[in-house]
Amino acid sequence: MGCAADLARTIPMIVATIDHGLRPASAEEAAGVAGLAARLGLTHRILAWTGPKPAARLQEAARAARYRLLAGLARETDADLVLTGHTLDDQAETVLMRLCAGSGPAGLAGMAPSRVLDGLTPDGPTLGRPFLGVPKARLVATCGARGWPFVRDPSNADPRFGRARLRRLMPRLAEEGLTPERLARLAGRLRRDEAALAQAAASALGDLRRPQPGGEGPLTLDGPGLAALPDALALRVVGLAVASLRGEADQGGPRAYPPRLEQLERIVLGELLPALRGGKPCRRTVAGLLLAAGGGRLALSPAPPRRPPATDPA
Repeated sequence: MGCAADLARTIPMIVATIDHGLRPASAEEAAGVAGLAARLGLTHRILAWTGPKPAARLQEAARAARYRLLAGLARETDADLVLTGHTLDDQAETVLMRLCAGSGPAGLAGMAPSRVLDGLTPDGPTLGRPFLGVPKARLVATCGARGWPFVRDPSNADPRFGRARLRRLMPRLAEEGLTPERLARLAGRLRRDEAALAQAAASALGDLRRPQPGGEGPLTLDGPGLAALPDALALRVVGLAVASLRGEADQGGPRAYPPRLEQLERIVLGELLPALRGGKPCRRTVAGLLLAAGGGRLALSPAPPRRPPATDPA
Protein backbone atom coordinates (compact mmCIF):
# COMPACT_ATOMS: atom_id res chain seq x y z
CA MET A 1 0.00 0.00 0.00
CA GLY A 2 2.88 2.35 0.72
CA CYS A 3 4.31 1.78 -2.73
CA ALA A 4 0.86 2.34 -4.22
CA ALA A 5 0.65 5.72 -2.49
CA ASP A 6 3.54 6.92 -4.63
CA LEU A 7 1.50 6.10 -7.76
CA ALA A 8 -1.78 7.48 -6.48
CA ARG A 9 -0.70 11.00 -7.36
CA THR A 10 -1.11 10.15 -11.04
CA ILE A 11 -3.37 7.04 -11.07
CA PRO A 12 -6.78 6.86 -9.33
CA MET A 13 -6.54 4.11 -6.72
CA ILE A 14 -8.61 2.35 -4.05
CA VAL A 15 -7.16 0.18 -1.29
CA ALA A 16 -9.26 -2.87 -0.35
CA THR A 17 -8.91 -5.05 2.73
CA ILE A 18 -10.69 -8.42 2.88
CA ASP A 19 -11.97 -9.26 6.35
CA HIS A 20 -12.48 -13.03 6.19
CA GLY A 21 -13.92 -13.08 9.70
CA LEU A 22 -11.85 -16.14 10.61
CA ARG A 23 -10.01 -14.65 13.60
CA PRO A 24 -11.23 -12.42 16.46
CA ALA A 25 -8.63 -9.76 15.59
CA SER A 26 -9.45 -9.57 11.86
CA ALA A 27 -11.85 -6.63 12.13
CA GLU A 28 -9.35 -4.64 14.20
CA GLU A 29 -6.56 -5.40 11.70
CA ALA A 30 -8.76 -4.26 8.80
CA ALA A 31 -9.47 -1.03 10.66
CA GLY A 32 -5.73 -0.56 11.14
CA VAL A 33 -5.20 -0.83 7.38
CA ALA A 34 -7.93 1.74 6.87
CA GLY A 35 -6.12 4.08 9.24
CA LEU A 36 -2.82 3.69 7.41
CA ALA A 37 -4.55 4.28 4.08
CA ALA A 38 -5.99 7.52 5.44
CA ARG A 39 -2.52 8.64 6.58
CA LEU A 40 -1.21 7.97 3.07
CA GLY A 41 -4.10 9.82 1.46
CA LEU A 42 -5.67 6.72 -0.11
CA THR A 43 -9.33 5.77 -0.36
CA HIS A 44 -10.02 2.51 1.48
CA ARG A 45 -12.78 -0.10 1.52
CA ILE A 46 -13.25 -3.06 3.85
CA LEU A 47 -14.87 -6.06 2.13
CA ALA A 48 -16.24 -8.73 4.47
CA TRP A 49 -16.57 -12.42 3.68
CA THR A 50 -19.89 -13.20 5.33
CA GLY A 51 -21.95 -16.35 5.64
CA PRO A 52 -21.06 -19.86 6.81
CA LYS A 53 -17.45 -21.00 6.47
CA PRO A 54 -16.59 -24.53 5.27
CA ALA A 55 -15.02 -27.00 7.67
CA ALA A 56 -12.75 -28.43 4.96
CA ARG A 57 -10.44 -26.69 2.47
CA LEU A 58 -10.93 -23.44 4.34
CA GLN A 59 -7.98 -21.57 2.82
CA GLU A 60 -9.08 -22.51 -0.70
CA ALA A 61 -12.59 -21.20 -0.01
CA ALA A 62 -11.18 -18.02 1.55
CA ARG A 63 -9.00 -17.41 -1.52
CA ALA A 64 -11.98 -17.85 -3.85
CA ALA A 65 -14.06 -15.46 -1.72
CA ARG A 66 -11.23 -12.93 -1.66
CA TYR A 67 -10.92 -12.78 -5.44
CA ARG A 68 -14.69 -12.74 -5.86
CA LEU A 69 -14.97 -9.70 -3.57
CA LEU A 70 -12.08 -7.94 -5.31
CA ALA A 71 -13.59 -8.57 -8.74
CA GLY A 72 -16.90 -7.20 -7.52
CA LEU A 73 -15.27 -4.02 -6.21
CA ALA A 74 -13.35 -3.61 -9.47
CA ARG A 75 -16.57 -3.82 -11.49
CA GLU A 76 -18.35 -1.46 -9.10
CA THR A 77 -15.64 1.19 -9.37
CA ASP A 78 -14.77 0.60 -13.06
CA ALA A 79 -11.23 -0.37 -12.08
CA ASP A 80 -9.37 -2.29 -14.76
CA LEU A 81 -6.44 -3.44 -12.60
CA VAL A 82 -6.27 -5.16 -9.19
CA LEU A 83 -2.83 -5.44 -7.57
CA THR A 84 -1.87 -7.89 -4.82
CA GLY A 85 1.26 -8.21 -2.71
CA HIS A 86 2.28 -11.79 -3.57
CA THR A 87 6.04 -12.22 -3.28
CA LEU A 88 8.72 -14.56 -4.59
CA ASP A 89 8.34 -16.60 -1.39
CA ASP A 90 4.61 -17.03 -2.06
CA GLN A 91 5.45 -18.24 -5.57
CA ALA A 92 7.94 -20.79 -4.25
CA GLU A 93 5.41 -22.13 -1.73
CA THR A 94 2.76 -22.39 -4.45
CA VAL A 95 5.09 -24.45 -6.65
CA LEU A 96 5.87 -26.80 -3.75
CA MET A 97 2.18 -27.20 -2.88
CA ARG A 98 1.31 -28.06 -6.46
CA LEU A 99 4.24 -30.45 -6.71
CA CYS A 100 2.90 -32.27 -3.65
CA ALA A 101 -0.55 -32.36 -5.26
CA GLY A 102 0.82 -34.04 -8.40
CA SER A 103 0.34 -31.08 -10.74
CA GLY A 104 1.69 -31.03 -14.28
CA PRO A 105 3.48 -28.19 -16.06
CA ALA A 106 0.47 -25.86 -15.91
CA GLY A 107 0.26 -26.13 -12.13
CA LEU A 108 4.01 -26.01 -11.55
CA ALA A 109 4.13 -22.78 -13.56
CA GLY A 110 2.84 -21.21 -10.34
CA MET A 111 1.04 -17.90 -10.14
CA ALA A 112 0.98 -15.80 -13.29
CA PRO A 113 2.31 -12.24 -13.04
CA SER A 114 -1.03 -11.13 -14.49
CA ARG A 115 -4.31 -12.74 -15.54
CA VAL A 116 -7.99 -11.94 -15.96
CA LEU A 117 -9.35 -11.70 -12.42
CA ASP A 118 -12.84 -13.18 -12.55
CA GLY A 119 -12.35 -15.52 -15.52
CA LEU A 120 -15.91 -14.87 -16.70
CA THR A 121 -15.18 -12.51 -19.56
CA PRO A 122 -11.96 -11.89 -21.48
CA ASP A 123 -12.31 -8.14 -20.95
CA GLY A 124 -12.73 -8.36 -17.16
CA PRO A 125 -10.39 -6.61 -14.69
CA THR A 126 -6.76 -7.76 -14.67
CA LEU A 127 -5.12 -9.21 -11.58
CA GLY A 128 -1.49 -8.09 -11.34
CA ARG A 129 1.24 -9.26 -8.96
CA PRO A 130 4.03 -6.66 -9.20
CA PHE A 131 6.13 -8.13 -6.35
CA LEU A 132 6.14 -11.74 -7.58
CA GLY A 133 9.90 -11.59 -8.18
CA VAL A 134 10.69 -9.76 -4.93
CA PRO A 135 11.66 -11.69 -1.75
CA LYS A 136 9.34 -11.12 1.18
CA ALA A 137 12.28 -10.08 3.37
CA ARG A 138 12.91 -7.13 1.08
CA LEU A 139 9.32 -5.91 1.40
CA VAL A 140 9.47 -6.29 5.19
CA ALA A 141 12.73 -4.29 5.26
CA THR A 142 11.15 -1.60 3.09
CA CYS A 143 8.21 -1.30 5.48
CA GLY A 144 10.59 -0.96 8.39
CA ALA A 145 12.68 1.70 6.64
CA ARG A 146 9.63 3.73 5.64
CA GLY A 147 7.82 3.35 8.98
CA TRP A 148 4.88 1.44 7.50
CA PRO A 149 3.31 -0.95 10.02
CA PHE A 150 2.40 -4.48 8.93
CA VAL A 151 0.64 -7.46 10.50
CA ARG A 152 1.83 -11.08 10.54
CA ASP A 153 -1.14 -13.37 9.94
CA PRO A 154 -1.07 -16.16 12.58
CA SER A 155 -2.61 -18.58 10.06
CA ASN A 156 0.64 -18.39 8.09
CA ALA A 157 2.24 -20.45 10.88
CA ASP A 158 -0.76 -22.69 11.63
CA PRO A 159 0.33 -26.33 11.07
CA ARG A 160 -3.24 -27.27 10.12
CA PHE A 161 -2.60 -25.72 6.71
CA GLY A 162 -0.35 -27.30 4.10
CA ARG A 163 1.18 -24.00 3.03
CA ALA A 164 2.27 -23.26 6.60
CA ARG A 165 3.86 -26.71 6.95
CA LEU A 166 5.79 -26.25 3.71
CA ARG A 167 6.86 -22.76 4.81
CA ARG A 168 8.54 -24.32 7.85
CA LEU A 169 10.44 -26.68 5.53
CA MET A 170 11.77 -23.96 3.24
CA PRO A 171 15.00 -23.25 5.23
CA ARG A 172 15.87 -26.97 5.19
CA LEU A 173 15.21 -27.21 1.46
CA ALA A 174 17.29 -24.09 0.84
CA GLU A 175 20.24 -25.78 2.59
CA GLU A 176 20.07 -28.46 -0.12
CA GLY A 177 19.94 -25.85 -2.87
CA LEU A 178 16.16 -25.74 -3.39
CA THR A 179 15.87 -22.03 -2.64
CA PRO A 180 12.77 -19.87 -3.21
CA GLU A 181 14.64 -18.19 -6.06
CA ARG A 182 15.21 -21.51 -7.83
CA LEU A 183 11.61 -22.60 -7.32
CA ALA A 184 10.40 -19.29 -8.73
CA ARG A 185 12.82 -19.66 -11.66
CA LEU A 186 11.39 -23.14 -12.31
CA ALA A 187 7.88 -21.66 -12.37
CA GLY A 188 8.97 -19.08 -14.93
CA ARG A 189 10.51 -21.71 -17.20
CA LEU A 190 7.45 -23.94 -17.02
CA ARG A 191 5.17 -20.96 -17.69
CA ARG A 192 7.14 -20.22 -20.83
CA ASP A 193 6.99 -23.86 -22.00
CA GLU A 194 3.32 -24.12 -21.01
CA ALA A 195 2.44 -21.10 -23.14
CA ALA A 196 4.15 -22.67 -26.17
CA LEU A 197 2.40 -26.00 -25.60
CA ALA A 198 -0.98 -24.32 -25.16
CA GLN A 199 -0.56 -22.40 -28.41
CA ALA A 200 0.49 -25.54 -30.31
CA ALA A 201 -2.43 -27.53 -28.87
CA ALA A 202 -4.97 -24.85 -29.79
CA SER A 203 -3.65 -24.80 -33.34
CA ALA A 204 -3.70 -28.61 -33.56
CA LEU A 205 -7.26 -28.75 -32.20
CA GLY A 206 -8.41 -26.40 -34.95
CA ASP A 207 -6.67 -28.51 -37.61
CA LEU A 208 -8.06 -31.83 -36.30
CA ARG A 209 -11.70 -30.81 -35.89
CA ARG A 210 -14.04 -32.48 -38.35
CA PRO A 211 -17.48 -31.15 -39.37
CA GLN A 212 -20.67 -32.86 -38.29
CA PRO A 213 -23.68 -33.56 -40.52
CA GLY A 214 -26.01 -30.58 -40.35
CA GLY A 215 -23.43 -28.63 -38.35
CA GLU A 216 -24.58 -30.16 -35.07
CA GLY A 217 -23.66 -33.07 -32.85
CA PRO A 218 -20.57 -34.13 -30.90
CA LEU A 219 -17.16 -32.62 -31.39
CA THR A 220 -15.15 -34.95 -33.61
CA LEU A 221 -11.39 -35.10 -34.14
CA ASP A 222 -9.43 -36.79 -36.88
CA GLY A 223 -8.12 -40.01 -35.34
CA PRO A 224 -4.94 -40.63 -37.36
CA GLY A 225 -3.95 -36.99 -37.04
CA LEU A 226 -4.44 -37.06 -33.28
CA ALA A 227 -2.59 -40.37 -32.95
CA ALA A 228 0.38 -38.98 -34.90
CA LEU A 229 0.96 -36.16 -32.42
CA PRO A 230 3.50 -36.46 -29.58
CA ASP A 231 1.80 -37.72 -26.44
CA ALA A 232 2.17 -34.42 -24.59
CA LEU A 233 0.50 -32.50 -27.41
CA ALA A 234 -2.22 -35.11 -28.00
CA LEU A 235 -3.07 -35.07 -24.30
CA ARG A 236 -3.40 -31.30 -24.35
CA VAL A 237 -5.57 -31.37 -27.52
CA VAL A 238 -8.04 -33.78 -25.93
CA GLY A 239 -8.02 -31.71 -22.74
CA LEU A 240 -8.89 -28.58 -24.74
CA ALA A 241 -11.66 -30.46 -26.56
CA VAL A 242 -13.10 -31.65 -23.24
CA ALA A 243 -12.88 -28.12 -21.81
CA SER A 244 -14.66 -26.62 -24.82
CA LEU A 245 -17.59 -29.02 -24.56
CA ARG A 246 -17.78 -28.67 -20.78
CA GLY A 247 -17.94 -24.90 -21.20
CA GLU A 248 -20.96 -25.24 -23.49
CA ALA A 249 -22.62 -27.71 -21.12
CA ASP A 250 -22.05 -25.47 -18.09
CA GLN A 251 -24.16 -22.75 -19.71
CA GLY A 252 -27.23 -24.98 -19.91
CA GLY A 253 -26.95 -27.34 -16.97
CA PRO A 254 -25.09 -28.34 -13.81
CA ARG A 255 -21.41 -27.57 -13.74
CA ALA A 256 -19.15 -30.64 -13.91
CA TYR A 257 -15.77 -30.83 -12.24
CA PRO A 258 -12.81 -30.77 -14.65
CA PRO A 259 -10.89 -34.04 -14.97
CA ARG A 260 -7.73 -34.38 -12.93
CA LEU A 261 -4.51 -34.66 -14.89
CA GLU A 262 -3.94 -38.22 -13.65
CA GLN A 263 -7.37 -39.27 -14.93
CA LEU A 264 -6.84 -37.62 -18.30
CA GLU A 265 -3.39 -39.21 -18.64
CA ARG A 266 -4.72 -42.65 -17.76
CA ILE A 267 -7.57 -42.50 -20.27
CA VAL A 268 -5.95 -40.59 -23.14
CA LEU A 269 -2.39 -41.95 -22.98
CA GLY A 270 -3.24 -45.36 -21.61
CA GLU A 271 -6.37 -46.22 -23.59
CA LEU A 272 -7.62 -43.83 -26.28
CA LEU A 273 -4.35 -43.15 -28.11
CA PRO A 274 -3.31 -46.85 -28.14
CA ALA A 275 -6.77 -47.68 -29.52
CA LEU A 276 -6.49 -45.07 -32.25
CA ARG A 277 -2.97 -46.21 -33.16
CA GLY A 278 -4.04 -49.85 -33.20
CA GLY A 279 -7.29 -49.31 -35.08
CA LYS A 280 -9.40 -50.62 -32.20
CA PRO A 281 -12.61 -49.10 -30.74
CA CYS A 282 -12.56 -47.57 -27.26
CA ARG A 283 -15.20 -45.73 -25.24
CA ARG A 284 -14.48 -43.90 -22.00
CA THR A 285 -16.26 -41.28 -19.88
CA VAL A 286 -14.44 -38.15 -18.67
CA ALA A 287 -15.98 -35.21 -16.78
CA GLY A 288 -19.50 -36.04 -17.91
CA LEU A 289 -18.46 -36.57 -21.54
CA LEU A 290 -18.29 -39.74 -23.62
CA LEU A 291 -15.05 -40.10 -25.60
CA ALA A 292 -15.45 -42.69 -28.36
CA ALA A 293 -12.52 -43.76 -30.54
CA GLY A 294 -13.26 -45.73 -33.69
CA GLY A 295 -13.63 -45.46 -37.44
CA GLY A 296 -10.61 -43.21 -37.68
CA ARG A 297 -12.13 -40.59 -35.39
CA LEU A 298 -12.41 -39.53 -31.77
CA ALA A 299 -15.91 -38.25 -30.99
CA LEU A 300 -16.78 -36.32 -27.84
CA SER A 301 -20.39 -35.94 -26.72
CA PRO A 302 -22.39 -35.63 -23.49
CA ALA A 303 -22.34 -38.92 -21.64
CA PRO A 304 -25.71 -40.70 -21.38
CA PRO A 305 -27.34 -40.52 -17.95
CA ARG A 306 -26.42 -43.30 -15.60
CA ARG A 307 -29.03 -45.93 -14.93
CA PRO A 308 -30.32 -45.94 -11.34
CA PRO A 309 -29.17 -48.97 -9.34
CA ALA A 310 -31.54 -51.88 -9.41
CA THR A 311 -33.45 -52.58 -6.22
CA ASP A 312 -34.65 -55.94 -4.99
CA PRO A 313 -38.42 -56.29 -4.66
CA ALA A 314 -39.66 -56.19 -1.12
